Amino acid sequence: MFNKILIANRGEIAFRAVKECKELGIRAVAIYSDADADALFVKHADEAYPLGESSPANSYLNIEKILDIAKKCGAEAIYPGYGFLSENPSFVKACEQSGVKFIGPPSESMQRGKPKHRARKLMKTNGIPVTPGTDDAIASASEMTEAIKAADDIGYPVIVKPSGAGGGIGIRVAKDKDELVEAMKYAESRGNSAFGISAFYIEKYITRVKHIEFQILADEKGNVVYLGERECSIQRRYQKLIEEAPSSVMTPQLRQEMGETAVKVAKILKYASALTVEFIYSMDTGEYFFNEVNTRLQVEHPITELTTGIDMVKEQIRIAAGEELGYTQDDIQLRGWAIECRINAEDPFQDFLPSPYQITAYQPPSGFGVRVDSGVYAGYTLPFHYDSLIVKLLAWGGSRDKAISSMRRALDEFIIDGIKTNIPFHKVALDDEIFQRGDYTTNFIEEREIIKKLKQLHGKSTG
Repeated sequence: MFNKILIANRGEIAFRAVKECKELGIRAVAIYSDADADALFVKHADEAYPLGESSPANSYLNIEKILDIAKKCGAEAIYPGYGFLSENPSFVKACEQSGVKFIGPPSESMQRGKPKHRARKLMKTNGIPVTPGTDDAIASASEMTEAIKAADDIGYPVIVKPSGAGGGIGIRVAKDKDELVEAMKYAESRGNSAFGISAFYIEKYITRVKHIEFQILADEKGNVVYLGERECSIQRRYQKLIEEAPSSVMTPQLRQEMGETAVKVAKILKYASALTVEFIYSMDTGEYFFNEVNTRLQVEHPITELTTGIDMVKEQIRIAAGEELGYTQDDIQLRGWAIECRINAEDPFQDFLPSPYQITAYQPPSGFGVRVDSGVYAGYTLPFHYDSLIVKLLAWGGSRDKAISSMRRALDEFIIDGIKTNIPFHKVALDDEIFQRGDYTTNFIEEREIIKKLKQLHGKSTG
C-alpha cells in the first residue's frame, strides 16, 4: 500500500479522497489554487501545496506543476478524482514516466477509450451494439458534403457529438439539413474550445430513451465485475441532475445481459480500476446501445456505494496498489434503492445562472438513509472559476418509494443561505407523477415542463 498520495483535484471529491487516505493510514497531500486556499480539503489534508493562480489551465490542469509537487513531497501515487486531468492520457503517461502511480487505468487503456468516435468504432468491431452512425470522425464543419451525406444515410433526426468532449458539452440534435449545419458548427466550436479537438461524429438520434450506465471494477490481474446499473436520464442540456440505482426498467435478465456486455467492454480496453460503461436504452424496443466509456470515477458513484456497500474510492486505491478485488460477480448483491440530487450553486428561476457567492448559513439534512458529500461550510465563498456543483445529496431506502420519501424530506430540511441553489428544481422534479412512476426518459424536463412548473411555483411564492 502507498504511504503518501497527492490528490490532483478540488472540492467535494478531493475532500472525500483526503478522508479515505486517512482511513487507510496514507498521508494525504492536497494541491490548491488561490481561490481554494480556504477549502475544507486543504484544511484537512496532511500536507498542502499552492498551485498559484486560480484559472484551471494554470492550476488543476498544469501537469508540469503537479508532477513537480509530487516529486518534491515524495508522493508515490496521484489520485485524480473526476474532471480536470482524470481522463487525460498525456497526464497518465507523464505519471508513468516519472515513476508516480496514477490511480486509474494505464494510459494505453485510456487511449483505447478516447476519443469517443474511436471507442465507438472499436466496440462495433468487437460486436458491442452501437447506434447507426459514422464510423470515423468528421474533421471539421468545413467537411459539409461528407457530413450531409452521412446524415442522409443514417436518417434524421441525428445527434452530433464532439469527439473529445465530455459532460454533454457540444452535443446537439438535428432534425434536418439546416439544423445539421448549425449543430456541426456548434460541436466544432465547443469541442475545440473545451478540449482542443474540433472533430465530431454523427449518430442516429433515438427518441424515448433512458441513459443507463454500468459500474465496473477491474484489477490488474484480470478480474472484472459489474456493480449494477445507475440511471442518469434526468438531464438538462445533457448535464445530469438526478441519478438513481437501480433503474426502474431493469429486470434480472436484462441486468445480467447489459452487465456482461459492460464487462466485455472493460476487457476490450484491457482495463484496470473503476470504469463506467454508458448505454442508451430504448423504451420503445427494449434495445440497448453502447454510448461511451468514462475512464474515471463518475460524480454519481455514491449511489452504487449505497446499493452495494463497496467503497469505490478505496477500491481504486487498492487496485492501483496492486491488490486483487477479493470478490467475484456472485458476491455482488444489490440492496435497496438510492437516489442522488446534484445541488448546484445556480438560480433555477434565472435560467440556472451561476451563484458564486459566500455561503452565510449551511445546515445539511441528516437522519437514516441520508448522505451528504460536500466540501463547503458557512462562511465559505464559492469560486467562480470552477463547476457549480457544491453538494451531492443522497438518499437510500429499502424500496424506490422509500428512497424518494427520504430525499424529499432531505431537500426540505436542507438550509443553504447566501447563494442560490437548484434545490427548488429537485423538489418539483421529484413531485412529478412520471418521475414517481419511474418511466421517464432523457426528455423528462422538456416533456413534463419542469422549468415552467418551477417558474409558476416561484411566481406564487413571490406574488
